[in-house]
Amino acid sequence: MKREDDEQLWDLLGRASKAEVSPFFARNVLRQIRQKQSEAGRWFSWRRLVPASAVAVAMVATFLFVRHPSPQEQTSPESQVDPVIAQIDTQDYEVVADLDNLLDSDDNSPWDDNSSL
Repeated sequence: MKREDDEQLWDLLGRASKAEVSPFFARNVLRQIRQKQSEAGRWFSWRRLVPASAVAVAMVATFLFVRHPSPQEQTSPESQVDPVIAQIDTQDYEVVADLDNLLDSDDNSPWDDNSSL
């Protein structure tokens, strides 16, 4: 662009103050770059990494403990008691005995199609 193209612009640019660059400009820029890099590296510092890994290990241990109970908690099938039978009252024993008799008599029914003649 020539001065003759836009004289007002060139007059305005001629009155503007010139920017002075500090003699320590390069040093200041490098210092700010290093500070930014050290701030990014602080997230992975030992002060944060150790507690975070301890929490992760505790969560995994809790999950494994809940998912896989200890051998003492596991019982053999013979010693397991059916919870429905364990909740039967003494008054219900007569009804259960009657049901057992009814089922036995049903197996020996002459009207059964599977019975032998």
